[in-house]
Amino acid sequence: MKVTVLGKSPSWQDAGGACSGYLVEDGDTCVLVDCGSGVFSKLRGVRDYAAVDAIVITHIHADHCFDLVPYACALTYGPRIDGRGSSRDLRLLLPPGGGTLLQRLAEAVGHGQLLDGAFDVAEYDPGRAVAVGGLQLRFQPVPHYAPANAVDVRGAGGGRFTFGADHGPTDALDGFAAETDLLLLEATLPEADDGPRGHLTAAEAGEHAARCRARRLVLTHISDELDGERALAAARRSYAGPLELAREGAVYDL
Repeated sequence: MKVTVLGKSPSWQDAGGACSGYLVEDGDTCVLVDCGSGVFSKLRGVRDYAAVDAIVITHIHADHCFDLVPYACALTYGPRIDGRGSSRDLRLLLPPGGGTLLQRLAEAVGHGQLLDGAFDVAEYDPGRAVAVGGLQLRFQPVPHYAPANAVDVRGAGGGRFTFGADHGPTDALDGFAAETDLLLLEATLPEADDGPRGHLTAAEAGEHAARCRARRLVLTHISDELDGERALAAARRSYAGPLELAREGAVYDL
């Protein structure tokens, strides 16, 4: 199984970068986890967008789903789609309630029926696993400002990739991501805020990864305007395993 970082920015893109997007490939199966602003362009640099089997959205925030609009435009109007006008076999898996929210977003930008026409849209049940080709996907609700789910992907050969999505401090990942091969956790905040929140600091990401006993931790959803070395040092205080910052174009073989 191979995981490629297409985008790792938070809600505003890095210079020349893209928001949340991770491509998971295993044999002939290909799944895109999140499709935030700028991700579709990055995807086109590494993969035929019409050959993706499924797109999984962790939550309906623009930095995790907004590029579904240009994606749908390409599938509907692109000159090389063999006249089909859509790619209905491309599954779009949304969190519960995501269909209504995404419809409102599409209508707000003038593409009311485009998404449903371009994709085979379904809402996943976080309590049930989903198979896409040889990949097995599991979900875990995590605390955020909108309903959000972490995603765990297991390849046919046994490799595991776990993406925490956006979330505040939680013990929900402790069992869900236990001993995963590759754990991507957000490190959005330079310092902890008071009260309930929907994001982590790098130090908290390290603490979460240590409790999960993750084999490798990658800090993501962190702006290029923050000090990356400081973030790594903060995470290292709790997590002793392999650790790095997410980088667009980085590839992990599991």
